[in-house]
Amino acid sequence: MKRRSFLKGTLATGAAAVAVNAGLLTPSTVLAAWNKKAFEAKTTDDALNATFGSASVAKSGDIELNAPAIAENGAVTPIKVDASKMSGVESIAILASKNPMPLVCEYSFSGPAIGYVSTRIKMGETQNVMAVVKAGGKLYKAEQEVKVTIGGCGG
Repeated sequence: MKRRSFLKGTLATGAAAVAVNAGLLTPSTVLAAWNKKAFEAKTTDDALNATFGSASVAKSGDIELNAPAIAENGAVTPIKVDASKMSGVESIAILASKNPMPLVCEYSFSGPAIGYVSTRIKMGETQNVMAVVKAGGKLYKAEQEVKVTIGGCGG
């Protein structure tokens, strides 16, 4: 190791330690805003009301919900929601009807974003998975049953 590199590293580490001890560099938690009431809801209707202000959703053929018919492991069930055929997609929410807290995730979009989401969700048993898309101020849904062979929530 060269002497200059060693001295630079030592000086940088010492300066950082002094800054931390002086309170100039304090670790802080940065969390995104989240809808506590929606994510702690016990039913799908309560979750929809807390998320979108309404539980009335219309079925739509423009939403493609891709989920496995049989999930071998409920802890990592792959889900894809494609609402790219719809214009003005504001948000997409995924709900699992029999989970203790049905709202699994919610994604918000802005501007000319394409309404497409791919994620993995946790499911404890065979149940319906619902994708709810808010587009143009209205709610639309697609639903599919997913059979779980090994429970993801401790089953």
